[in-house]
Amino acid sequence: MATAGNTGNDRKPGQNGGNNLKSNYSAITYGNNHGSLSFGKIHKRADVTSDVMLQASDGEHFMSMDKDGPRKGWTTFMGPGNFQVECGSNRAEEDDTCMINAKNGNIDIIATNGKIRLQANDIELVAFHGETTKGNIKMVASESISGEAKKILLSSKNNTKIMSSGITECIGNSCLKIYGSIISGISDAVAVKDSKVGGQRYQVQQNQA
Repeated sequence: MATAGNTGNDRKPGQNGGNNLKSNYSAITYGNNHGSLSFGKIHKRADVTSDVMLQASDGEHFMSMDKDGPRKGWTTFMGPGNFQVECGSNRAEEDDTCMINAKNGNIDIIATNGKIRLQANDIELVAFHGETTKGNIKMVASESISGEAKKILLSSKNNTKIMSSGITECIGNSCLKIYGSIISGISDAVAVKDSKVGGQRYQVQQNQA
């Protein structure tokens, strides 16, 4: 029968972190039935020492600044309710008031069972890198990507491609303009017999799995 990880409290060498079990003789804890403040507390699995830990009466409500082990330099906040940050009441609109900077690594914002909302006067997405393989913005949706605005302006230097395995519609209720130095229209008829101006190779490229 499987055993929950939280019940594995054996701290002998070779268990829960091997021989890297932490110990110290200067840890101090102040607290009561409402909460505690600890300095040098060792976590349950004995693999990490917390420089400072603030613990509420709820076991899922704490802040820990870890110093060693697999979480060396980590700062962890956890709470069963809302987590709120507010700042900038005496700043100007053009100031950079709140900043999250990951010097190395990724920033993950995850709503496991909810939505992620961004709301502001303006929203800017910038991806920039000197290498040609980086500096990309990617959107992936299992269902749909929709947008609404007074103007939609898209511009690219090298290539623009809109593709659908189903139906593609281009509609201009007042006016539809199409310009190209060369305009080439190809239908699936060239799959059987190439046209006199070619097009069969392009048709094959666009239907590759």
